[in-house]
Amino acid sequence: MATVDYSVQGGLATIRFDDGKANVLNLAALEQLGAAFDRAEEEARCVLWTGRAGKFCAGFDLKVFSAGGADAAALLRGGAKLAARLYSFKLPIVVGCTGHALGMGALMLLAADLRIGVDGPFKIGLPEVTIGMAMPRFGSILAASRLAVNYQDRAVCCAEIFTPSSAKAAGFLDHVCSTAELYERLEEAGKQLLSLDLSAHHQTKLSFRRESLAALQESIAEVVFQ
Repeated sequence: MATVDYSVQGGLATIRFDDGKANVLNLAALEQLGAAFDRAEEEARCVLWTGRAGKFCAGFDLKVFSAGGADAAALLRGGAKLAARLYSFKLPIVVGCTGHALGMGALMLLAADLRIGVDGPFKIGLPEVTIGMAMPRFGSILAASRLAVNYQDRAVCCAEIFTPSSAKAAGFLDHVCSTAELYERLEEAGKQLLSLDLSAHHQTKLSFRRESLAALQESIAEVVFQ
């Protein structure tokens, strides 16, 4: 079964990430997500991205990092490239955060335009420094761009983990709703964004995020797995 499911209807592309487990990002998942966003770019006017029930994305596959070597380096660089691509994507991206979002999963929230999370006993945050991994520069750039100033050090340097409600205050999420309401809220948000002029949206996004986008592109060239 594919990890990433794609469909499009009425201008809304829906990308659902579900590996049947914790929703970790490995090289195959990154490839499938990239292909889904390729299709959305050609076929849709707005992207809705969700995970599986209780889990949006647990971040990078740590088994790959533990093994080291070329695959580990490729995975880290691939995640950075996808995040930078989404941060500058020509279509609006609405994430339905269906549960836990940790590490690279939380950074993907920061790369999207609008983030709607479900309420519940879920963990959202950046635990890198608790597992012996320095935050990559691209992650720090996204955090500085999207998180509330008084939460940035807490999230990045101190690895504070948030509930959906406190993640909204921090800047990982824009709205929080019940699980039962999520898909209705996603569709409503997507339909509202269909009214955007996509050229104006993309030009404004590139202009508004110009400095952080330039820093992101520089940071990708510096990505080294250690």
